[in-house]
Amino acid sequence: MDSALVIGGTRFIGRHLVDELLEHAYDVTILNRGNHENPFEDDEQVTHIEGDRTNDSALEAAATTVEPDAVFDCVAYHPKDVRAATRIFDDCEAYVYISSGAAYGREEIPKREGVTPLEPCTPDQATDDSSETYGNRKAEGDRAVFAAAEKGVNAMSVRPCIVYGPHDYTERLDWWIDRINRFDRVLVPGDGTNVWHRAYVEDVASAMRIIAERGDAGEAYNVGDRRLVTLEEMVELIADKLECVASRATENANGERSEPRAASVDIAHAGARELAAGDIDPDDYLLYREYPHVLSTAKLAALGWESTPLEDAMERAVESHLESDRDGSEHGPERDAEERVLGILETLE
Repeated sequence: MDSALVIGGTRFIGRHLVDELLEHAYDVTILNRGNHENPFEDDEQVTHIEGDRTNDSALEAAATTVEPDAVFDCVAYHPKDVRAATRIFDDCEAYVYISSGAAYGREEIPKREGVTPLEPCTPDQATDDSSETYGNRKAEGDRAVFAAAEKGVNAMSVRPCIVYGPHDYTERLDWWIDRINRFDRVLVPGDGTNVWHRAYVEDVASAMRIIAERGDAGEAYNVGDRRLVTLEEMVELIADKLECVASRATENANGERSEPRAASVDIAHAGARELAAGDIDPDDYLLYREYPHVLSTAKLAALGWESTPLEDAMERAVESHLESDRDGSEHGPERDAEERVLGILETLE
């Protein structure tokens, strides 16, 4: 395959996917509405077509103009979008749809492709735009991919868990990095051992390319960090990487070698009862999930995919955060509410 059409392509996963494809000598065309800055505007290897992916005519024009070998659908949020794309691009060598780990409809550890049932999706859910139906809609998109494959389309899906890394406009991880960077004491809900599987964005991008090149029609592939950490371990890892980045900055500024300092973060645990003192619910915390969410990535690994070492992935995420103005402030509990909880915990110590 030599050419690719990326539906989306300028913000987060799509942006990293374009970089991944360029690194592997693809000619890339991006299709989007042009509502966001195009980081590839000056790149001669990337062509931009303006159009709304929910408009079938825009997809049909792209299919005729570009005639891509591979199509990567980064912004299909409703089942009808997937059905339209698999019909319009039915003669491409590969169509890869971004689904989600939220498509799984049963809690089990780990969740496996073809084994763990998917969420159901009613007609009303299929056209809804709320976060409550996100998993239902993604699951129905998967079923549209499977149906297209049965008709001979080389369609596949990738199911990432929560994605993090540079250019993450959701700012979910940024909220935690900001907290750990600004405060000596960080409040962690529960006992810190909960697990919510995460996926580094560059690994999601490489997974999509590999699936297009080596995947099987009608199959779905989970993607997530090969090494999982608990929420508390994530906090400690972020603290460690903040120290490493700070030490490196000092070295660059002074011209003197500075050994990385040991991570320093004081973690305070609080259950639902203690959090109530600040009118906080444990679920108010980003990346907290009472029941572990773990995806098996063995099927993807069998295609030759490898994940970035967790320490490297987190360091890049931290560096990107420090270079940006992202702080995740629209998410999570307010600090003054946390301070009330921390005050209660101090009286109990």
